[in-house]
Amino acid sequence: MTDTTLAAPIVFQPGTSDAEIEAAAALAARKRNLAVYFWRYAILIVFLGGWELLSRAKLIDEFFYSKPTTIIDRLWEWTTEGTSEGPLWFHLWVTMEESLLGFFTGSIAGIVAGIALGRNRMLSDVFSIYIKVINSVPRVVLAPIFIMIFGLGLTSKVALSFVMVFFVVFSNAFQGVREADRNLLANAQILGAKDWQLTRAVVIPSAMSWIFASLHVSFGFAIVGAIVGEFVGARHGIGLLINIAKGSFDSAGMYAAIVIIMVVALAAEYAMTIIENHLAKWRPAPLQDTN
Repeated sequence: MTDTTLAAPIVFQPGTSDAEIEAAAALAARKRNLAVYFWRYAILIVFLGGWELLSRAKLIDEFFYSKPTTIIDRLWEWTTEGTSEGPLWFHLWVTMEESLLGFFTGSIAGIVAGIALGRNRMLSDVFSIYIKVINSVPRVVLAPIFIMIFGLGLTSKVALSFVMVFFVVFSNAFQGVREADRNLLANAQILGAKDWQLTRAVVIPSAMSWIFASLHVSFGFAIVGAIVGEFVGARHGIGLLINIAKGSFDSAGMYAAIVIIMVVALAAEYAMTIIENHLAKWRPAPLQDTN
């Protein structure tokens, strides 16, 4: 069910001026935004409040689920006093460095490989079987292998983040290239466009929506790769904090680390949306935004 079926259409009387129509549309948009934010915060308050009340009433075991106030206290303690393994900001920086390096290298490699194989049928036929075989391996199980090969330092975590990101971006870039409009390609060829000109002016812009869709989720996978690598073996990082909290049965510490990861992922998603809107201004607005 879409917004167009949920929201009643605005009916204007004959003779309504353009200014009145624009004012009514702006008012409807403001009301909708207020409703969206109201329900977002209401759901969050009900969820956290219910969690707190159930914990205090002993209806759920605080040993396993902690409670929001305890998690906030742990976050404040880590922020002001640091963790048992050093300053929180250093652990966060280590995880972000691993995630960003894996994200950028995996994204660039995935985009290049996806476009190259999407545009070259021979390369696609030769390498597709190998890509399918590697993609069938659960990426998480590669963490011990990478740590054994590269050690406990930065390289092993970047390698795992790279693998987590690469296949997501590659699949979307490859499919986006294959879904390029054949009529546009034919028209560009009639006008004398060469292979590289076709790729740069037609194929890549056509695949941008697919690529950005993969980038929105791939940073989360990059963080997952870094965290899993740190969880298996590391000297620093948020994954190490989770591992230490698990070993000491500190549920508040585990949830606090999860909250940090969620905040970072949401900030990255917001930044990615801004970049996408800036680079893809030529795209028409989604259908629900035009109603």
